Amino acid sequence: MNAPDPIVTPDLLDAERPRVLVVDDELRSLEAIRRTLEDDFHVMTAGDTTGARELLARHTVAVVLCDQRMPGQSGVEFLKEVRQAWPEVVRVVISGYADSEDIIAGVNEAGIYQYVLKPWVPQHLLDTVRGAVEASRLHQGLQRLDIDLRSGAPALRKRLGDRLRQARQVYGFERIVRAPGSPLDAVCAMAERVARHDLSVLVLGESGTGKELMARAIHYASPRMARPFVVENCAAIPDTLLESELFGHKRGAFTGANEDHVGLIQRADGGTLFLDEIGETSPLFQVKLLRVLQEGELRPVGATRTVPVDVRVIAATHRKLEDEVRAGRFREDLYYRLAGVTLEMPPLRQRPGDIVPLAERLLDAAATELALPQARFDDDARAVLMGYPWPGNIRELHNEIARALALGDGGVVRAADFSPRLLQGQTGRAHAASEQAALPAHGTLQERLDAIEAMLLREVMLRQRWNKTRAAAELGLSRVGLRAKLVRFGLENRAADKP
Repeated sequence: MNAPDPIVTPDLLDAERPRVLVVDDELRSLEAIRRTLEDDFHVMTAGDTTGARELLARHTVAVVLCDQRMPGQSGVEFLKEVRQAWPEVVRVVISGYADSEDIIAGVNEAGIYQYVLKPWVPQHLLDTVRGAVEASRLHQGLQRLDIDLRSGAPALRKRLGDRLRQARQVYGFERIVRAPGSPLDAVCAMAERVARHDLSVLVLGESGTGKELMARAIHYASPRMARPFVVENCAAIPDTLLESELFGHKRGAFTGANEDHVGLIQRADGGTLFLDEIGETSPLFQVKLLRVLQEGELRPVGATRTVPVDVRVIAATHRKLEDEVRAGRFREDLYYRLAGVTLEMPPLRQRPGDIVPLAERLLDAAATELALPQARFDDDARAVLMGYPWPGNIRELHNEIARALALGDGGVVRAADFSPRLLQGQTGRAHAASEQAALPAHGTLQERLDAIEAMLLREVMLRQRWNKTRAAAELGLSRVGLRAKLVRFGLENRAADKP
């Protein structure tokens, strides 16, 4: 097939948004990667290496993401060229499992930061690129620090202090959005206390509850904050590659290992290693990780000598590891090594009071990402947000808000802008909570029943997008009877304004 023309996302986005160049001759793959990354990055795409070179020559790029199997030139060969011409660009390659030996062989020659296996998982790909961008920023920061070293120690100390303050502002505990009295308050308070001490931490919680955000906050509140924070998703890489990725390998350790490769644990030396989805690892890998934690040293694949390392490990999983230990799927000794302190991130359905402040923060972020004016939620939209159980947690909330903002027609997000799933999935919990203050604490039985009836009537109207025919059918009323109740409780004017 003909290679697609290079595509550049318009420069209307934030000028400081990192640029990522994706190179792939398959248009469907190119588009899938672009859609996965475009919410977080300024994405440029090219269907061949010629177009990619043109884009690299014209734009400052943080990360190049290249498919291995390209016509005329493999991904590794192209990334070797990128390393020579644009050494500041962080390089990532995507390949099938059959290409893994070629990839490992080219890791050092091409200076590849990380490789992603097909079929890739969107969240793992996104996490990989986020890590690559962070590595790019670290490289740039080190270059600036090198300049400061030559100009004198005071400038170095100032630069380092500025960078650490900026990191705390971006990743600190205050950035974990919550309302006063939130269940997260106790979790954050414990995390802040343990951050000062060099204990391993196990973060439990469902997908999308913010486990990595908590791990970063711990790192940047710890004495290790000036050292690297390195992330690896253990569920996204086969054991054989995970071992090489984390522990590194020596030249000649296996076919294609032409040079030494420094693993992520060594890159995190002095800092923090965050191992996401630790519950997905095999017993064999668990034994090797346990040695690192017990002895403070590792042995790269193919090495005869151990290498001392000093890392703090923060692990996370959506599984209940105690149950996994009882079932024999997770080593008990490793569990106790990891669970120096255990933090459990509550799901969003257990944090109803946090939903609106979190949604407002995400709404501001989505407006910036989509280059749209700042917006706000109306009262009905807030009620819908609070009345949904959010099985996908914060990730689902973010996607729903971005969708509503993109499809809306003004600076106000309304209940009708949300997907049918949200409106049909209302639990009534939020309406009861938000209306509780309005229920009379005193009065006759009829007055209290009227208040409850008004609350339930409003809930059904919201769920049915203020469609009287559907609402009347759900409530077992005629349209005339429904209209009479709307007039009685002061809701008729609101229904008339709705589509």
